[in-house]
Amino acid sequence: MADVPSDAPQHCPGTTSTQAGKTSACQGCPNQTICASGMPKAPDPAIEEIKLKMATVKHKILVLSGKGGVGKSTFSAHLAHGLASDGSTEVALLDVDICGPSIPRIMGLEGEQVHQSGSGWSPVYVEDNLAVMSIGFLLSSPDDAVIWRGPKKNGMIKQFLRDVDWGEVDYLIVDTPPGTSDEHLSVVQYLSSAGIDGTVIITTPQEVSLQDVRKEINFCQKVKLPIIGVVENMSGFVCPKCKNNSQIFPPTTGGAEKMCQDLNIPLLGRVPLDPRIGKSCDEGKSFLAEVTDSPATAAYKSIIHSIKEFCSSHMPQEESTD
Repeated sequence: MADVPSDAPQHCPGTTSTQAGKTSACQGCPNQTICASGMPKAPDPAIEEIKLKMATVKHKILVLSGKGGVGKSTFSAHLAHGLASDGSTEVALLDVDICGPSIPRIMGLEGEQVHQSGSGWSPVYVEDNLAVMSIGFLLSSPDDAVIWRGPKKNGMIKQFLRDVDWGEVDYLIVDTPPGTSDEHLSVVQYLSSAGIDGTVIITTPQEVSLQDVRKEINFCQKVKLPIIGVVENMSGFVCPKCKNNSQIFPPTTGGAEKMCQDLNIPLLGRVPLDPRIGKSCDEGKSFLAEVTDSPATAAYKSIIHSIKEFCSSHMPQEESTD
């Protein structure tokens, strides 16, 4: 939880909980007396600091999914590449998957390091108009495990949002880990005053993925996050030779289309499997630039166009209430 102090023990109920300072997990915590007293807790000052930092970022998009392995990082990277293909558009990609940061590899930035200046951390640039930040840049080796509890992960996300010097940015894309837990709550809380345009939810066609994605949709509704739409990834396999489409993951319950109809959520599009997508990611290259004739490239471009249309016609949450 984002209201858990950095020095709190495991299973801390959070400072704003009615059980704060009263549960067995609170025993021995240096904050127990304050929490148990019921003293009002001031808002985290970082929220206002992040609002000021994000004043130069026009649009903020979260990429989410309740399921792992559905291609969130791959989609986030392609969304960033697609938006940045317009040289006049400034794009930033933030990887908050603390334990599994794959963005440095996908973006061809493995081995790069973050530098600090008077204005904060400097992101790593793929192109002049495409900046990237990830905990992967802070590790001595890409094979190093990040073994952190929730509060430390939350602190890292706070630093990324508050201390990175993005400059003037048109789109900030936030690539998240699977689930509906610490990292997601932290991003939503810290960006609450800055305003989030919306979320793009990634799924694959089979029910084992959809059942977790429904939980993610429910999470968005509970925390009042606008949903831009759903992308069905790995939606069939297109043979690079004959262009024939085969269903590798059959949509046994109707796939993303049926789910979106039932929940009244836009389906942004379907991206078919293409083995060259994986190859481009491993090599740190843009699939959209490398393979211009693939049906997957056409699907990506159509989805990216829909996201741009949404952002241009919707005001972020915070700004719309001013």
